[in-house]
Parts: sequence; C-alpha cells; structure tokens
Amino acid sequence: MNDIKPPFTDIDIPTADAGFYQGHSLPIALASKITFALLTVWALLRPGSAEAILSLLNTEVLGVFNMFYIIAVGLFAWFLLIVAAVPSSGQRRLGKEDEKPEFSTFSWFAMMFGAGLGVGLMVYATAEPMANWTSNPDIITGGVAAHSAEAVTSAYRYTFMHYGIHAWGIYVLTGLCLAYYAYTRDMPLTIRTALTPLLGRHLNGPIGHVVDILGVVATILGVAVTIGFGISQLVEGFYSITGMEWLLQAGQDGGPPAPSSVGLIAALVIVMALSTLSAVSGVGRGVKYLSNLNLVLSTLLLLVFVVFGSVLFSVSTYGRALMDYILHFPALSFEAYSTGTPLGDWQSGSTTFYWAWWIAFSPFVGLFLARISRGRTVREFVVGAVVVPSLVCFAWMAILGGTAIDMELSGIAQGAIIDASATNMLFATLQFIVSEQVYGIVAIMCVVLILTFLVTSADSGLLVINTIMAGGEEETDTRHRIVWGVLLTLVIAALILAGGGGLVVLQNAMIIGALPFAFVMAAMCVSLGKALYRDHYRDLFANAGEQDLAADRRG
Repeated sequence: MNDIKPPFTDIDIPTADAGFYQGHSLPIALASKITFALLTVWALLRPGSAEAILSLLNTEVLGVFNMFYIIAVGLFAWFLLIVAAVPSSGQRRLGKEDEKPEFSTFSWFAMMFGAGLGVGLMVYATAEPMANWTSNPDIITGGVAAHSAEAVTSAYRYTFMHYGIHAWGIYVLTGLCLAYYAYTRDMPLTIRTALTPLLGRHLNGPIGHVVDILGVVATILGVAVTIGFGISQLVEGFYSITGMEWLLQAGQDGGPPAPSSVGLIAALVIVMALSTLSAVSGVGRGVKYLSNLNLVLSTLLLLVFVVFGSVLFSVSTYGRALMDYILHFPALSFEAYSTGTPLGDWQSGSTTFYWAWWIAFSPFVGLFLARISRGRTVREFVVGAVVVPSLVCFAWMAILGGTAIDMELSGIAQGAIIDASATNMLFATLQFIVSEQVYGIVAIMCVVLILTFLVTSADSGLLVINTIMAGGEEETDTRHRIVWGVLLTLVIAALILAGGGGLVVLQNAMIIGALPFAFVMAAMCVSLGKALYRDHYRDLFANAGEQDLAADRRG
C-alpha cells in the first residue's frame, strides 16, 4: 500500500480557440442545443404526439425503475451522513488547508436555499402536507382516515421525507463530488470530473462528453419543471391581486380553475428576461443579492403565518412529526412498493416523482453549491447543506401547511383549501388568516418572493449550464448566457403549449431525462468513496514518511 499511485487529475476538455464558441466545448454545446431544439420543434409541431409518447415513456420509467430510485436515493443519504461523521473524511477542506470560505455563512445559506428549494417551498409549503393528508401509505392501508386529526403525523412523515435529508442529500452528493475534485485536486468544475477515480483518462473523449451532456439535459429539464410550477403560482398570485380573468382557464375534469396558456407564457417571458439579466451580472452580484432578498422576504412571510396563523398547532405538529420522521428514517430510506398496487402507484406518483425531480435538479444545484462552497470542510458542507436546510424546510412546511390543515380541521375553510389547485393553496390559506386589507399586502409580497425565487433558480441554472459548456470555467461569455436563456424559454413554452397549458408534459420530459443521470450519480457515489479512502491512505503514508525522515535527522 505504500506505493499507492497519485490520483488521476489530467482531465483535458478541448475547447474552441476562436469564433462564437471560443472557450466552449463544441461537442457538448452543439449536442445539447440540437437535443433541445428538436424537442422544442417536436412539441410545437406535434403536440399530441409529444404528449402521448412522453406520457407512455414516463409511465414505463416510473414502473420499471421505481425500486432503483428508492434504493439509490436512500444510499445517497446514508453515504453522506457517514462521510460527514468519519473524522478522516469529515475534516477534509474543500480547498487548501488554510483557505477561507468565499461567501459569508448568511449569503452561502441564502444562495443554496434559493437555488435548491426556493420555488418548491412556495408552491408546496401548503400543497405537499395537504396532498399527503389526503393520501399516504397509512391512509391507503386503512390505518388512519384521510383528512382526520390522526392522519396529520403520517402526512408530515412523508412531507419531511420528500423535502428533507434525502432531497438535500441528492443535491449535496453531486456538489460534494464536484467541489472535492475541483478544489482539492485543481480539476475542472464539471460533471465528468466526479467520475475520474473510476474511469480516469477514458473521460478525455466521447465518454466524458456524454456524461457532461447528460448533466446539461437533466439540468435544463429540472430547472424547466421548477420554473413551470413557479410561474403557475405566479399567475395565481397575480390573479388574486388583480382579478384579471384572462390569467385563468377552466380546470380539467371539473377541477379548480388553472392558469391559462397565455398567462403562463407571459409570466415565463418576464421571469426569463429578468433571469438572463441577472445571469449576465454573475454570481457575485445578481445571484447573491437576489438570494439575500429571498431569505429576507421568506422570513417576513413566515412571520405572517406565525402572527396570524395556527402557530400552536404548527409547533406541536412540528415536534411530533420530527420525532416520527427520525424514528422512521431507516425504513423511509429503503421502503419500495411493488408497482401496479395501490401503495406502488402512490409511491411512483409521489416519492419517485420527487426523487426524479431532485436528481434532474442536482447537476444544477450540485454544481452551484460547489461553486459557492470553496474553503468549507466536508462536514460543514454536509451539515450546512443537508441537515440545516432540512430543518428549515420542516419548520416552513409545518407552519404554512399546518395552518392550512388546522383551517380545515376546525371547519373554518370548509374544503376550500383542499379543493384549491396546488399552486393556489398558499393564497387560499392566506385568505382565511388575514383581513382583506392585509391580504393585499401579503399577496404582493408573495408574488415578489415567487418572482425572485424564480429568477434566482433560472439565472443560477444558466450560469451552471455555461460552466459545463466551458469545460468547468466559471467565467463565461455573456452571449452564451443570453442564448441559453432564450433556448430555455422556448423549451419551457413549447412543453407547456404541448400540454394545453398544463405542466404534465413538462413533468414527463423531466422524469425521463433524469433517469440516465441517476445512474451517473450512483457511479459518482462509488467514485467519491474510492477517492476519500485512497486519499486517507495517501495522507497516512505521507505522514509516516515525514516521521521517518525526522527520525533519520535526529539519528
């Protein structure tokens, strides 16, 4: 073991020397653009075909790979907790031994929170607890009744699972892999770098290009779904403030009114225009300032629910649900149900959907987390980006979602929140806890918060996409950020129109696109484990060599 080889670090990603693509990898850039150009044209010219085929493929993916998603994500979470707990790996610094973090703890937390789950928390703070209060494994098996007081604990058990350690673990696994190689081995900050302990020099060619392209595809689709849900809630918010009827259309199958295609496209154009402007300004300015604003506005919204909402019910629910979540954490990590059964159908449509969404989002959030986390230790990274955000998400959902549930349990809402669309539940809840005058102010604040969360997610995504295109270079040409801003807008618009104004086609495309990257993530997990193990032994032998040398000198 004392002749252990040095790690492979000679990653070579050829980039164009001149022209529009100067500094960018042509195979990655062109393959990614052609893929999404074809998807856009297909969705616009053959919307019926796109919807039918993507729906069929989505059903097959969820049915065949349900167990794979569940087991893989469970392993990711436990792997990170173990890595953080082991002294030899947890104490390693992502950078030089004496390097200080680039961003303050407040800005670091604000940026990772906004990029990771900002929009999702706005949409699902009430919708997720309400959905699990309507249906979860305990309800399906007859253990408790839907919409009962007894069903609250199990509702939050699965809510916490979907937005807790497993969710953030997906992001942080990708981010830790990228940051570890980039900052401790001076390698490019790009997806293929994370597989070097397994594939070595084979990544300096087509295999490496494929890995990076899969990262770009997953990133764009993950960001697209997040923006899709966000603009839907943004339209609902504008409607609640202005009453403009053109913003909504009749719901499908007798459901509640939903945002219209015109409203969604208008909101999309506004969001992407602002996002592109912010992305052009870079991480140090646009993303940082918007993220800080997000955190301040989020705190204000939370205070509204603390002051006017069901705070006692929410706090007691939080305590019980957190203990229940901890006790059930091992089982939740690996509990996979057979597809084609009521439990399997629930899991594939709920948990597996979330895991696919977070995996699709992980190249973007992971690379972004790596970009802002230089100088922090592995343990600090895992605790600060997995455990702490999870606890904040739990509090957020317990307070906002708990208020919504309490309004229904007490009979005040009389089904109005339950019957609302997922993107309108937040506004429906606010209407029951504040006066009409206060509601107008809070609704405007929510719309601004949704908008800034959307802009933060989209501009961060544009920065990450261009970093991958440029072979890991963090500073890229602003022209390419603008081009990808336009292309991302077209992709989202085309998939929304293919779904008749709904988000189903967008969701299906995301789940399908996430599957290949899920296998990449599994390989990344093995790769990082190997790198940490071998680096530990390199350090041991290096220290032993220094001690022998010191002994020789003394002798």
